[in-house]
Amino acid sequence: MRNFEALNQVQHKMKVLPFKIPKPEFDTLIFQEDKDDFFFDKLHQHEEIQLSYIIEGEGTLIVGDTINYYKPDDVLVIGSHIPHVFKSDMQSNKSSHMLTLFFTESSFGDVFFQLEELKESNNFFKRSKQGFKVMSHKKSLKALFFQLKSASKMRQFILLLELLQTISKANYKSLSSFIYDKTYTDIEGNRMRDVFDYTMDNYNFNISLNTIAEVANMTKNAFCKYFKKRTNKTYVQFLNELRIDHACKLLLTQKELSVIEIAERTGFNNLSNFNRQFKTIKRMNPSEFRKQKRLF
Repeated sequence: MRNFEALNQVQHKMKVLPFKIPKPEFDTLIFQEDKDDFFFDKLHQHEEIQLSYIIEGEGTLIVGDTINYYKPDDVLVIGSHIPHVFKSDMQSNKSSHMLTLFFTESSFGDVFFQLEELKESNNFFKRSKQGFKVMSHKKSLKALFFQLKSASKMRQFILLLELLQTISKANYKSLSSFIYDKTYTDIEGNRMRDVFDYTMDNYNFNISLNTIAEVANMTKNAFCKYFKKRTNKTYVQFLNELRIDHACKLLLTQKELSVIEIAERTGFNNLSNFNRQFKTIKRMNPSEFRKQKRLF
């Protein structure tokens, strides 16, 4: 297996975006196993479609413009050139373990997946453009993923077709509502990566537009336009969604904390603002969310 850990170390130092997954000249399908304290946690994009199964680990997954939560047994599909980042929850005291296949729609020839026999996979590729989480057929998919570890190249190819067949029939949930329709340049990618890094590390503190604009090395007005164009939402909307995502985790896992304590821990300066933002994003207030989720 290739040394992807070395790649991660290089990326942490160089902060390069986009990056291309290293592969031998004639490899068209890449199997990767990530097992560490946390997943690669920098915003990045790649040409290959990413098809992943989470064995262990949980945290925040940002795909395009949308904040999601990942956990064990999730099957995730991230499309070609979609900016994304896995931010492992360091408070969970769990290691991170993921199995992944990387491939493109043209990996096996420009018309391979257009063959009549493979048109059943069209749903997969359409959904991948926004990224999606598979919501059914988990047991079958898990078994297929675990076979990949010891499979020959030919068997991995066959397993990919079986995965595509199963996923195309499965229920799903889109991971993003908006994808910027141009591939990020290195300069844009590094700028957005810095913004996401700073926000995810400091969401529980006050972040002014002037501060985040300085992180992006832009004026406030220029940054606001820049961010809105690439995410289809304002920076304040994005920040509030990230804060509410973390508040939801605390509401479900830290039962001893009051709502006002959770508001303070997630960066809201007063309870009324927290309640208002929570209801706007989740369509219910924090207390209702905590009670409803206890039923499941």
